[in-house]
Amino acid sequence: MKDILTAPFIEEMKQTTANMYRLGWDERNGGNISCMLDEEDVSEYLDVNRVIRTIPTGFDARKLIGKIFVVTGTGKYFKNVERDPETNLGIVRIAADGTTAELLWGYKDGGKFTSEFPAHMMSHMARLSVDSENRVVMHCHPTYTLAMNYVHELDEKKLTHTLWEMCTECIVVFPDGVGVLPWMLCGTNSIGEATAEKMKEFRLVVWGMHGIYGAGKSLDETFGLIETVEKAAQIYMLTAHLPRINTIKDSEMKELADFFKVDYRKDFLNL
Repeated sequence: MKDILTAPFIEEMKQTTANMYRLGWDERNGGNISCMLDEEDVSEYLDVNRVIRTIPTGFDARKLIGKIFVVTGTGKYFKNVERDPETNLGIVRIAADGTTAELLWGYKDGGKFTSEFPAHMMSHMARLSVDSENRVVMHCHPTYTLAMNYVHELDEKKLTHTLWEMCTECIVVFPDGVGVLPWMLCGTNSIGEATAEKMKEFRLVVWGMHGIYGAGKSLDETFGLIETVEKAAQIYMLTAHLPRINTIKDSEMKELADFFKVDYRKDFLNL
């Protein structure tokens, strides 16, 4: 059996968490990632029949029974994942009862998955219901995106439209727009349920005055979605106090979307 520390999915988690920490998106233990894995891939590195221990999930995840995820740990710092993945990450499988996770590897200090695990799994279920290829849910606190929460209306159409105006690529990268939730208590099933409902419509959901959730087919894609929103938010924050001389017109955004053949939120443009 191959060494789990050499597995591509572990290596990619190490690189992704290191990049997110370096960019300032995940201070201290702020932020979390879950990535669904193929059992066949995991079996090359682990005996999937050997369960180290079980961890209650605190909610009903029966739609994910048998699914395997690599998940960042609760209270763990992204800056430490690269150095010690076995302590800061865990590989878990949703057990047959739907309310328990079976630990197959990791959390070697006795820890467990992120406190946002319910929000992640609910979002996975929601995204899989509309996109069978979804694999990743990522949460972080990008600086400019968060700053923008305090000076821009937290309205989905208005926020999305502003972000689309900031960079030519935006309507192409996230044509489905950005969902928005008001401030809610994190780590609860309530915020998980609200996020999952938004995830049926959006791949990106802003948690008001907190951060952002992204979902995608791979870690690269999901990272790129958040990265693009953050760049647009940065440009907005650098220019919001200055007179606007130029902008990307709605007709030009439509031209972009049509040229790149993306299915964009037509109701988010003013045409």
